[in-house]
Amino acid sequence: MPIATGTFQGLMLDYLAYMELERGVSQNTLQSYRSDLLQFGAFLEKRGTNAEEAGPRDVGDFLTGLAAGDADAPVATATIQRKAACLRSFYRHLRRENVRESDPTAGLSTPRKSQKLPNVLGRAEVQRLLEQPKGTDPIALRDRALLELMYACGLRASEAISLEPGQLDLRAGIARVRGKGSKERLVPIGGEAVKAVDVYLRRGRPTLVGAREERHLFVNFRGAGLTRQGLYKVIGRHASSAGLAGKMSPHTLRHSFATHLLAGGCDLRSVQEMLGHADVATTQLYTHLSSQHLKDAYFKAHPRARR
Repeated sequence: MPIATGTFQGLMLDYLAYMELERGVSQNTLQSYRSDLLQFGAFLEKRGTNAEEAGPRDVGDFLTGLAAGDADAPVATATIQRKAACLRSFYRHLRRENVRESDPTAGLSTPRKSQKLPNVLGRAEVQRLLEQPKGTDPIALRDRALLELMYACGLRASEAISLEPGQLDLRAGIARVRGKGSKERLVPIGGEAVKAVDVYLRRGRPTLVGAREERHLFVNFRGAGLTRQGLYKVIGRHASSAGLAGKMSPHTLRHSFATHLLAGGCDLRSVQEMLGHADVATTQLYTHLSSQHLKDAYFKAHPRARR
């Protein structure tokens, strides 16, 4: 049954419900889309029009104004790309539900996003980082297990903090990871990570959690699930002590995982599956990084490589 035309708010809520319930979009993406659509709705209201009547010029002027900084500071190209993708998806939904006959985003063109290569640690730098959590107290055991597992499995920050003990089979060395859109994938766990997580589960987590019930694998010093901010602080603290503060971002271990696998001879499709990328083109970004690492290693090691 077609949705009823009405206020922009009603159309937006119907669209977001569709994206959540039928497309399985993550809560973070839904929040971004909601913010984008509210901004677009306010723009249309100032123009005296609405989503049902807006034309290509309205959509184009909205995005152009953001890029030019008409209301505030100019918006980054990557953000413009995301907002354009949101509007395309929104209007496809309105057409599918017979709210509109035409799509004002059909001829939309946006600035191309420059391909920025992510920060990647060398093998020695990763080793130095993983050696930072020292001692046998519960927090040190947690930090060691967290860093080892993130590097061993190429986990996103959101995946690491949402992991539950039941998602790990340490005997088989397999993690069942729920990624974007609640899509599940199986990722091998290396031997060092298996040992670190096993010690944490036996000697660290029980002390932190105590008698309370807690479903998350990684917890804070109060025994509650580790937050994204908490994870960033853990990584930042150990990166700083390892002399890597300027080279670390929340996903640096994930980027390093992919690059080191490709440089070591792992095939692209396997890396794509382990990272949980829907499109292999996203994974191909790491081939540029791995080839550069190979060149660096070659020119450092080969006796006749230097001029």
